[in-house]
Amino acid sequence: MKTSNEVYSINEISELTGFKPHVIRFYEKEFQLKIPRDTGNRRYFTYRELEDLLYIKSMQEKGLTNPQIKQVLKSPKIAMDSKTKKEVAVSAPIKLVRNEEKNYDVLIKEATQYLSMQVSETIKNIDTRKEIAELSEKIDELKNQLNNQEKDVLICENAKLKMKVKEKSYEVAELKDKLKREQTQKKSLFERMFSKNNTSIKY
Repeated sequence: MKTSNEVYSINEISELTGFKPHVIRFYEKEFQLKIPRDTGNRRYFTYRELEDLLYIKSMQEKGLTNPQIKQVLKSPKIAMDSKTKKEVAVSAPIKLVRNEEKNYDVLIKEATQYLSMQVSETIKNIDTRKEIAELSEKIDELKNQLNNQEKDVLICENAKLKMKVKEKSYEVAELKDKLKREQTQKKSLFERMFSKNNTSIKY
């Protein structure tokens, strides 16, 4: 059974709290802990410092940040101005620690409940049907854009094909005219030759 008169080294405190020595030294500055020192300027710890460190650890396990822990550690001192009240607070650290821990548990519980209510209200206020309708409209717009683009492509391709057909039609027409001219020329040539032959036979 530990008593308030026991003195611990930093390594012993490290084993009891789970904090490494360098972390304890950091917390001394971070949380302004008044850790006593001996004549050789070495730190030593009493039951009070052990309680302070264990209290810090319990708040960390509850998810509190260092600034929040600082505020909790300072809160008993803020309401105490006179020298007598400060001495009473120092002489009874365990009771204050337990009270603060209970108060903080209540605050955390209330904050959690409040946040849960806010989230529930937010979810209720969301009109999912409206969002679905908006998404459907956007999908329809995209479909129309794609259809219009496809139509434009088809129109362009159709125009190109029509141009090619016209070009081929002109080529075919030119070939027909050329063939007709050639046939006409050949026919006239045969007619002339035939007429000459007939004339020579008569004579």
